Amino acid sequence: MACFLVQILVLLYFTVFLTFCSTTNGKFSEKSPMIISTERMEKMTRLRFYFHDIPSGKNQTNMRIAGPEKTTADSFGSTFMVDSPLTEEPEPNSKLVGRAQGVYAFASQHDAGLLMVLNFAFLEGTYNGSALSILGRSPVFDNIREMPIVGGSGLFRFARGYSLSKTISSSQKSRTVVVEYNVTVVHF
Repeated sequence: MACFLVQILVLLYFTVFLTFCSTTNGKFSEKSPMIISTERMEKMTRLRFYFHDIPSGKNQTNMRIAGPEKTTADSFGSTFMVDSPLTEEPEPNSKLVGRAQGVYAFASQHDAGLLMVLNFAFLEGTYNGSALSILGRSPVFDNIREMPIVGGSGLFRFARGYSLSKTISSSQKSRTVVVEYNVTVVHF
């Protein structure tokens, strides 16, 4: 009986100790009332879509927001805000599946290397309302460019992965560019 009482006292001690330790950090460390179940299994999703960069005209998708006084758009430091359509196929009138929204800047003094910070906000099908976040270097003239997926929201919570992109078409006259993105992402 004494051994049983000692076990209960030890259990009670550890319960009080653990309760005290877990609440000493205050409200910051309390459990959120908006807990989202993470018991789902991790899955891998592959997506392919087309990014349309249109620098001028009535359907302009980017705007220069900073950079040197030079007139060339691809100078070191030139920074652009982007809201570009993502389509199912490379044609501009193809089905809209989302928007690429964010910033890209010419970050290299030696080549056409972009720093890209974009959210791929999806507007269609299963992924409607979900987004993926990309952050990385895009060497413009490389045939294939790889950038990391660093997060996501909606169905892409806790996302991580990579994108492979390649230029499908570009116009010297209008400077319009279509880029194919192949994205592999692991998420819950």
